[in-house]
Amino acid sequence: MANPDRMRDFLTAPPPPEYFSNRAAEGWRLVAVEWERGIAPRDAPGEDIPFGLRVAADCRRLEDHPEEIQVLLVMMEVIAQDGPLSQAAQALNERGYRTREGAKWTLPAVFQLLPRLIEMGPRLSKSEEWIERRRQVLRVA
Repeated sequence: MANPDRMRDFLTAPPPPEYFSNRAAEGWRLVAVEWERGIAPRDAPGEDIPFGLRVAADCRRLEDHPEEIQVLLVMMEVIAQDGPLSQAAQALNERGYRTREGAKWTLPAVFQLLPRLIEMGPRLSKSEEWIERRRQVLRVA
């Protein structure tokens, strides 16, 4: 949830002369200026958040992203059944999951998630949800 008493503007060029006076007239007080040098401009500020996580409401930590965790669990299901990654992409699309960019899952997109799945795997494999899913997967297989 956004804090109505704080605002952050990301600028890629100097603001027009009236920028600061307009903000002050709206009741805002300047509290910080941050400069950056030697770094190529990016589409969005900050670091990429690892797949399966999101910024918590308090903006101080990362927490599980429920939908992205489901994507990783679907991948684990397919892998546990010795299915190909193309089958994982198909299963994700059939269940209505989309990439962070809103696109349908493809084999390359699923393949790019493998390192993250390997990283998250030990924790996910101990979750109650995976233990129950694994029972279902093994019964079907």
